[in-house]
Amino acid sequence: MRDDPTIMKNDHEFDPVTPEELAEREREAELARKIRREVLRVQRGEADEEIRADEEREAAEREEREEAAERERRRRASALWQLISGTILVRKGSAEYYRYLICIAVMFFLSIVVMFTSLHLDMRYSRLEREVQLLRERSIRLQEQRYRRTTHSAITEELRRRGIELYDPVSPGEIIED
Repeated sequence: MRDDPTIMKNDHEFDPVTPEELAEREREAELARKIRREVLRVQRGEADEEIRADEEREAAEREEREEAAERERRRRASALWQLISGTILVRKGSAEYYRYLICIAVMFFLSIVVMFTSLHLDMRYSRLEREVQLLRERSIRLQEQRYRRTTHSAITEELRRRGIELYDPVSPGEIIED
């Protein structure tokens, strides 16, 4: 009667069994029950089926891991992936192509410089062409003004307005020949 755990809880006398020891005993009893159940299952053959199922599941998982590793290896071996990640530069075979890559990069930057220079010169040419067109228009306007001011009638009109008399020379002008 003293060994019964339910009675021990209600007993107000000193009990040498601590709650930790009591919990340990309960765990051991539970473990013993599980072991007995497992032994009975093994004897009936139920455990063999579970073991087989576990082995098949482990084989399937192993095969899936191997397939994933193969996919990763193929992905890493891809030239595009190597180019994006930069691992192509550390391969032994690609070391001989470094000078070609550098040459291509230099030509690439050179083509960019040439393109921007040509765009700049094209813009400058367009601006100068506009300036030349404006200068031609101004030249034409100045020629028109000069023509209007230098005609014989315009000159005689201006002289008459200022009160100066214009007379034509009596002797014809001399022709100078070279």
